Amino acid sequence: MNIYITGIGVISAIGLNVQENYQSLKNKKTGIAPIHLLNYKEKLLVGEVKLSNEMLVNHLHVATPISRTSLLGIVAAKEAWGNNQHHQDIRTGLISSTSVGGMDNSEKYYQQKLENPTPDISLITTHDSGDTTERIAKELGISGYINTLSTACSSSANAIMLGARMLQQNKLDRVLIGGSDSLTNFTIEGFKSLMIYSDEWVKPFDEHRKGLNLGEGSGFLLLENEKSISLTKNKPLAILCGWSNAADAYHQTASSPDGKGATLAIQQALKKANLKPSDISYINAHGTGTSNNDLSESVALKNVFKENIPPFSSTKAYTGHTLAASGTIEAVYAVLALQHQIILPNLNYSTPISETMLIPEVEWKINQEINTVLSNSFGFGGNNSTIILKKA
Repeated sequence: MNIYITGIGVISAIGLNVQENYQSLKNKKTGIAPIHLLNYKEKLLVGEVKLSNEMLVNHLHVATPISRTSLLGIVAAKEAWGNNQHHQDIRTGLISSTSVGGMDNSEKYYQQKLENPTPDISLITTHDSGDTTERIAKELGISGYINTLSTACSSSANAIMLGARMLQQNKLDRVLIGGSDSLTNFTIEGFKSLMIYSDEWVKPFDEHRKGLNLGEGSGFLLLENEKSISLTKNKPLAILCGWSNAADAYHQTASSPDGKGATLAIQQALKKANLKPSDISYINAHGTGTSNNDLSESVALKNVFKENIPPFSSTKAYTGHTLAASGTIEAVYAVLALQHQIILPNLNYSTPISETMLIPEVEWKINQEINTVLSNSFGFGGNNSTIILKKA
């Protein structure tokens, strides 16, 4: 059976909706800049969404307290859902994912606790990861299957896979899937403690890369089966044809240097899609800009594609690394690549990695023959995920 993508939504450092993201990608306009909205001790480079919490609350007309993660998720979920209506014959679910949940409000509560004997305890009611899923479900009136995933930076890619399996196994007819994460002091300090946060603009797949820049945002996709489409009359934007997760458990935070987990994920996704490596038109790489990740992913690409590696690039130099949201944000970009027949450029690249000598695409390319897009999302603990989309 075909699994159709009929809706996409995104909010990131480069735009507040799909169209704004597309224009920024086209204009090679990064959203990474010195930190502004988050109260952090230094002007670190981050990919912030250019709206305050107050602006988001007023725009969405939602009740507080609410975490920034939930606010970003609601924006993207609503765009992906569009004008769809609930139907008694369409079993609808929601699968959302996050890494930090409502940590932004928990940090506010902690600071209040240090300074005030009566802190606002309602702030920590937004802490758990499932709160964002519940808020999105409430806003959209989804009351069927509701689930939350948290597998680090592969979270929303895994949400896509779970949604696909629910459709394949005839558990659901339609599922809204995505991921959302906001910037927090906790997250920044965590990545700095690993010594993989760069004080320069991130340089994916460059020999002189120094680390990542964190970002925030949310991406959502609406998946439907044939039954659902026959009732909704939605036009497919793309087809989800392959997916796989391979957990190599090499290290708590590092990818395996031989690219084992990534290699397995790509190979198994190709098998699921019944495609050969030569069938892939373009790869949206995980490409975090860290020394370990980019080398490991490069090795995996060589393992699978040998000397015929398809055009590839990372879009994290636009948005920053959005953690759990990255899989679905980049899946939205994959859909755009299929819709517009384009290849997205890899910013800040100049010199190939000496061990592999792979060269990413650095220019916006139009009028390309893009029939399939492979997208990688790799998380801590060796949780490696790959999805493949094809032209509808």
